[in-house]
Amino acid sequence: MLKYLLIGTCLLMPLSTKAVDYAYFGFEPDIVTNYIPLKKKMGYVRLTVELMVPSQNIEIVEHHSALLRDAIIDIIGKQPEEKIKSIKGRAEILLKCEEKVKELLTQETGQPLIKKLLFTQWLDN
Repeated sequence: MLKYLLIGTCLLMPLSTKAVDYAYFGFEPDIVTNYIPLKKKMGYVRLTVELMVPSQNIEIVEHHSALLRDAIIDIIGKQPEEKIKSIKGRAEILLKCEEKVKELLTQETGQPLIKKLLFTQWLDN
């Protein structure tokens, strides 16, 4: 009996799962903003930001892009030079930006909508 139950269960299981199709939304132009320098010389950072988004949500994310861009600029502008110049600091900034973007999208749409936030280019001075 157990044998037939297991065979029946296996036959009823779907053979394949539906994969989510992702697209990438990039902020244009690149984000350029100042950060808090250690010395009197003003520092700036230029970065390219991409959002990994399920394809069906790309238009919604694009609609909210100004809000998301402003949040990213705000976070980066408050960072000290040590974080901007270090790999560990950049990873922390990336995480803060991703959390904030998901939070804002959840407030606006009821869902975080993005899978991942990526810094694909980072230049600091």
